[in-house]
Amino acid sequence: MSQFALKTALPNYLRDEQQRIEAFARNVGLDFFPTIFEVLSYDQMNEVAAYGGFPTRYPHWRWGMEYERLSKSNEYGLSKIYELVIYNNPAIAYLLEGNSMVDQKLVMAHVYAHVDFFKNNFCFQMTSQGRNARDASDVRKWIDAMANHGAIVRKWANRIGIEKVEQFIDACLSLENLIDPQKPFLPKDFSPKSSDDEQEEVETPEVPLLRVDREYMESFINPDEFVEAQKKKLADEAEQALRFPVAPERDVLGFLLENAPLQRWERECLAVVRAEAYYFLPQMQTKIMNEGWACYWHSRLMTENICDASEIVDYADRCASVLATTPGQLNPYKLGIELFRHIEDRWNKGQFGKEWDDCDDWELRRHWDRRTELGREKIFEVRSLYNDVTFIDEFLTEDFVLDQKLYSFGYNERNSRWEIESRQFNEVKQQLLLSLTNAGNPIISVVDANHGNRSELLLEHTHQGADLRLDWAAEVSKALARVWTRPVEIHTIVDEKPTALRSDGKECTQKAL
Repeated sequence: MSQFALKTALPNYLRDEQQRIEAFARNVGLDFFPTIFEVLSYDQMNEVAAYGGFPTRYPHWRWGMEYERLSKSNEYGLSKIYELVIYNNPAIAYLLEGNSMVDQKLVMAHVYAHVDFFKNNFCFQMTSQGRNARDASDVRKWIDAMANHGAIVRKWANRIGIEKVEQFIDACLSLENLIDPQKPFLPKDFSPKSSDDEQEEVETPEVPLLRVDREYMESFINPDEFVEAQKKKLADEAEQALRFPVAPERDVLGFLLENAPLQRWERECLAVVRAEAYYFLPQMQTKIMNEGWACYWHSRLMTENICDASEIVDYADRCASVLATTPGQLNPYKLGIELFRHIEDRWNKGQFGKEWDDCDDWELRRHWDRRTELGREKIFEVRSLYNDVTFIDEFLTEDFVLDQKLYSFGYNERNSRWEIESRQFNEVKQQLLLSLTNAGNPIISVVDANHGNRSELLLEHTHQGADLRLDWAAEVSKALARVWTRPVEIHTIVDEKPTALRSDGKECTQKAL
């Protein structure tokens, strides 16, 4: 546990800069929660980063593993953490003790833009915990929530045993991405759901046959094969009516939480993992937008308001290292800031609407400038109403792809290298959108909780052109069987063939369907 967190005051020289930068940020229109900054050492920063930015989490070996990775990475110069921000109200941000003054100013400007995005983007509304009764402010006390989660897990670890609890949490963490991104925005279902409710006896419906006026015509009008087909249809309809869930359920964790035969301690631990998965989901859904927005505003604030002449070169060096793009890899910071700048430029020049879309004169489009000056207003609107998928789908244009030299890549098995597959706009956009759909995770849904009439769990993978990694899928199926306590089957496509992956919790087998 990070005992040092939230207990040290910001030095006076940094507090003065914070107040100055905060004033600049509000003057340009940023709207953010109150933000608390704290300076941490390298080791403290790595410890907090291992906890996902929080001063404390539930006990688990993964935090120690992450701390070792971050420490080694920093020690060998492979990476360096400049800042961390917790999406809380008030927001909590950490500054690295060894940073230069230019770095600290840059980080503060970057953080204020992050908090503005967090407060106003629709995806992060799922992290709201209600309204304050006194001033109607947005309640987001996730530091307290994470501490409560830690208390829950520690309670059961003390009662049940740390090893047993950790093993169950291991299984739950293998499933933490099996949630429904749309569920927080759907209307609440208040209908009671209980497996203990008594089922009314259902009368067998009469087989619908064609009307026959003369008995001797019965075998001709309603032949045996027709009667059997009608009976099968009725049986299928009855089976469908009894199937649970009625419709495919994408929130696998939620389904397990409500319906798996879990003990109390298991259910509470699973609820902790699911709640935290939904907290981190918006960050995965808006990585490009969030980082692009923060880079856009720290760039403007640093060059126009914060830096003096002696600091510009140092700032440019830091910014260049953040925005540098490695060939074959996507830099969300670079893509995000350039796309926001592209949108602002288009709307400032009036390059939108039906007239613009219908114009096929390349020379006219190149010099198009209606001086509408709506760019600033538009990017604030985009910040609030879009996520990465809709952001790319709506505003990624062919001109932007050509200008930024974006390509689609594929893996060449002959030389074991990633290579450029296409420079075509449609293919580049399709590959980018596919990688962002469902935050890059496979879409898996529960389709039957009584598969084969044996109370086994049947799940279905929505195949989108990419096969599941079978080694990962095998471990996930084992974790599912551990939580469900009965065999689990996943239907997918492997090498263009329908395939079933089946696990009893110990072994995973594969067979063609």
